[in-house]
Amino acid sequence: MSKKLAIIATKGTLDWGYPPFILASTAAALGYDVQIFFTFYGLQLLKKDMKLSVSPLGNPGMPMPMGMDKWFPVIGTAIPGMQSIMTMMMKAKMKGKGVASLPELRGLCQEADVKFIACQMTVDLFDMSTSDFINGVEYGGAATFFDFAGESDICLFI
Repeated sequence: MSKKLAIIATKGTLDWGYPPFILASTAAALGYDVQIFFTFYGLQLLKKDMKLSVSPLGNPGMPMPMGMDKWFPVIGTAIPGMQSIMTMMMKAKMKGKGVASLPELRGLCQEADVKFIACQMTVDLFDMSTSDFINGVEYGGAATFFDFAGESDICLFI
């Protein structure tokens, strides 16, 4: 019997999209049975067209060049277009370091049979359509998550 990893993904930004997919794909490669429950803003990670950005707002731990991390997360968010610039910079940095894109990581998870569960209540709450999401997504509520998580060896909230 394999070990189980249950992940709850609640964030829908570029930087917060990486942890659930990296952890899930790694665990699956190690032989874990893995399920990710996407709820609230985490549902953005299941969309066919992920248009995710990174925001320094409320993220004072974001490392920045030339000491900008001391003042930029507060002042920089007031500059129009800065979120787009930050997103472009982050994507360029990741590409330059050979980090896989979110669609690539998501695809790796699907190839490794990681189960994606979209929170049906949140889908309904935000008037989303199942046609917005990639193929292979299952839909369920908290009880669906607990069926798996209750027997998991590791449960993470991201």
